[in-house]
Amino acid sequence: MMENRYCVIMGGGVGSRFWPFSRNSRPKQFLDFFGIGRSLLQMSYDRFVKIIPKDHIFIVTNEIYVDVIKEQLPELPEANILLEPARRNTAPCIAWAAYHIRAINPNANIVVAPSDHLILKEEEFARCINLGLEFVAKYPALLTLGIKPNRPETGYGYIQIGEDAEGDIKTVKTFTEKPNLEFAKMFVESGEFFWNSGIFIWNVQTIIKAFQRFLPDISNRFEEHNEVFNTPAEQAFINDNFAACPNISIDFGIMEKASNVFVLCADFGWSDLGSWSALYDHSPKNKDGNVAQGCKTLLYNTANNVIAVKGDKLVVVEGLKDYIVAEADNVLLICPKSEEQKIKQFVTDAKMAYDDTYI
Repeated sequence: MMENRYCVIMGGGVGSRFWPFSRNSRPKQFLDFFGIGRSLLQMSYDRFVKIIPKDHIFIVTNEIYVDVIKEQLPELPEANILLEPARRNTAPCIAWAAYHIRAINPNANIVVAPSDHLILKEEEFARCINLGLEFVAKYPALLTLGIKPNRPETGYGYIQIGEDAEGDIKTVKTFTEKPNLEFAKMFVESGEFFWNSGIFIWNVQTIIKAFQRFLPDISNRFEEHNEVFNTPAEQAFINDNFAACPNISIDFGIMEKASNVFVLCADFGWSDLGSWSALYDHSPKNKDGNVAQGCKTLLYNTANNVIAVKGDKLVVVEGLKDYIVAEADNVLLICPKSEEQKIKQFVTDAKMAYDDTYI
């Protein structure tokens, strides 16, 4: 069974909502946010290597990150790092990994996961992954992991469950992208909706058939040159063709259209760790609710802030509540937590005003 198990870790994102810590040259998946000596990418690898053979774990990332991945995961075979020449969202990334793995093992069952998620209950996570891999080995299913919500979160997508399929695995009725607060409250109260984790499990033949049906612009390009995959000619083909793939997510491109979609309902302490507020929620706090990430502080009349400053600096704060204070290299960010959705715009504005100097 183990010989057919594979994992694809998507590690090419820029993590702009964690600016200024997350930069183009070293995005958030390569950072050690919790001071444990392991980055989010390394933590993801550590989880999967316990249940999937090391040489069956692949990382798909942008070509500019090859050196940092080799530095952080020296035990990973270099051939298992798939280097995208351009960013094209999750569907082309997943398609390339699927065609590459099919050329190695046409019976492969694959779990696909982002590189920057936080998992607190790792034994339960492993149980769910094992259960999912067993399910897709038996059925031509596109399986996603749904997380039981504990609050009406407006920053996540939701999955409405349908009929029972097998154990904790259900059919899917609908997908809903980031609802407003009123709908989020209704979703949580109904008990029928789960957060969309962005973690997927499928057999390689099942996902390639889905690409052929729903995203032929991608599959036709790969099928015409199927002979190059898992050969020395593969990277040159990708360099010449990948940028021509449509920029589309796997959710919009396939999952929301296919009829063979299932959800494994889970609760393993998941967070996509997509923002400073998410980091605040999962970090230890002092008696006033402040989080200090790797810095010395003196705080007065100050509550519910996240303070993250690199280097050997003392941060002194008076009278600040519910703020993000983050400094890294040549950028200092001071922003209310309630306005953190504007950080992506701040990054865009900084690029327009100063090119790539501060991003």
